[in-house]
Amino acid sequence: MEGLDTLTRSLARRTPEQLAALLTRHAEPLARRPAPTELRGLASALWSYETLHHLVLHLDHPRLKVLATTARISQERAAEDAPGPAAPAPGADYQSLMAHRLSFAQLATAPVPPEDVLAALEATGAARDAAESALRALYDDALAAPTEDGAVVVPPRTPQLLAAHDFGPFLAEAPRPVPDDPAGAGTPVSAVPATSPHDESRAAAATLAATADRLLASLATQPAALRKSGGLAVREIKRLAKAAGAGEPQTRLLLDLALAAGLIALTRTPAGITALPTGAYDDWLARPPGQRLAPLLTAWSALWAIPTHTPFGETPTALVRGHDRHAPALRHALLATLATVPPAVGAPLATPGPGTVPPGLLRAADWHRPLAVTAQPMAEDRAAHTLDEAAYLGLVAHGTLTPLGRALLTDPHSLDEPLADLLPPLLEQAHFQADLTAVVPGRPTAALAALLSSAADRESEEHAVTWRFTPASVRHALDTGHTAGTLLDDLTRASTTGALPQPLRYLVQDAARAHGRMRVLPAACCIRSDDETLVKELAAHRALGDLALRVIAPTVLVSGRPPAATLDALRAAGYAPALESDTGTTTVDRLPAHRTTAPAPTRDPQAPLALARRLLGLTPQPGEAAATGGG
Repeated sequence: MEGLDTLTRSLARRTPEQLAALLTRHAEPLARRPAPTELRGLASALWSYETLHHLVLHLDHPRLKVLATTARISQERAAEDAPGPAAPAPGADYQSLMAHRLSFAQLATAPVPPEDVLAALEATGAARDAAESALRALYDDALAAPTEDGAVVVPPRTPQLLAAHDFGPFLAEAPRPVPDDPAGAGTPVSAVPATSPHDESRAAAATLAATADRLLASLATQPAALRKSGGLAVREIKRLAKAAGAGEPQTRLLLDLALAAGLIALTRTPAGITALPTGAYDDWLARPPGQRLAPLLTAWSALWAIPTHTPFGETPTALVRGHDRHAPALRHALLATLATVPPAVGAPLATPGPGTVPPGLLRAADWHRPLAVTAQPMAEDRAAHTLDEAAYLGLVAHGTLTPLGRALLTDPHSLDEPLADLLPPLLEQAHFQADLTAVVPGRPTAALAALLSSAADRESEEHAVTWRFTPASVRHALDTGHTAGTLLDDLTRASTTGALPQPLRYLVQDAARAHGRMRVLPAACCIRSDDETLVKELAAHRALGDLALRVIAPTVLVSGRPPAATLDALRAAGYAPALESDTGTTTVDRLPAHRTTAPAPTRDPQAPLALARRLLGLTPQPGEAAATGGG
């Protein structure tokens, strides 16, 4: 086809870096197809119906209007030059009907001079400049291609995608999200809130970091079981919400973000599918608070779901792979609209409460992503939940974007610097008080939190974190290997004053004096036999030394190894033991079930550039030879 040839030649004129940037921008839809081996294959992938369906969702009004207008003109001229076949006779089979529907005349295949497009748009002055800029952006994204004589060629299937949508007149600039006088003519505008968007974002980020920490720690302690039909059961969501100290909608949101960020994974076990942290969670724990939030916010920007939105009649759940391809475009449209609102006038646009959308916001957001906002069902409900999520994540406050929200809108993969400004460094010391509490006025390091949690009960979680020492909590520290001396030394080093209150020292010493007066012997299993001679023989057998057998009664031995290992050792030594249940009945050995978790594949950041060089027929640079292709 001439259009694909034109696009192929256009791609061939790009530098490797430009082609790699295109591959990166379109990575998601291209990843659903085999990696191309030649430029024409890439052109076919870019102009396939499935890829176009994804890409047009992320076009703003000027680009979409220029694309739709060009496609309409191209389709009309193609129909004039080569009329399609006659309509099928009544009763024709499905193939004949589809052949007519998808005939040449239904496609946009004729090149269109740019002047004809501008004339059809009635674009003059600033509008003409905006239309020309939109056309150049379509060239950059390979959604249009210039011919040798400067005409424009667009994907042939574009009319089928856009013909049903009315984009109205060409608008060079986005409409204002609020009227010039939001309170009405002559009415004073509402006072600016006492707190700034930056302050609100800082408070939201601190809460989010603490909540995510508690949620993932709870999953690490007790993995969550999924329903057979998919997703978490309501009781599991309630349990995790209580552990995280968050509402159920926010818990569902964080679970889906952690799954998308690779911090948790769904693992199949003999009992079913469970959700538990991955190895990336351990690396995540070692990061500063700001760097912990970055992957969650990045995942939110691209998530194919609105986790807090549950359509009527459905049960709220989490950890279900999303299929809402419009959600990322809706987020971008709402954030881009709020980015135009200065903080000083943002208060009138602030949502009256959860589940509401400010008047005029959707109309303005439509300009940024016309196919993803009001063109979709339940537009207002979906937008309201998206705004609630953005506020919870610290991206929106007082009807405008926070600095963090603006950073996410600019580049979702460069959030470390704005997050570092929001969340202060972790604290390594605590204030120990005479009422047997320890207070950390901020976020503690993992080491400090582990020390205090091992010897005290976490009591509150606000701007400061409080632990309370009790006899039971100190006994727990002694049970885990601490002595009174080591525990007091560790706590003293963690004290901001270098000393501990006397009541805390007395509590630790009193608990240590009572600790160990009663002892419990470790035993993995018992061996019993009515033959006392055989019991003595087993205790003295050198080949069974690894079992650490001890006689506790004339007919009973305890083994330091589990039942399976004990049985294997006894049989290897020539004995014939039988396994007995806790009720005294003989049981049959069954092989244990084992599982392994395959690591998630990692994408080589050099892969797009390496693929671009191969497609352009250039020699791979050092370090690119091993890079694999992909969108």
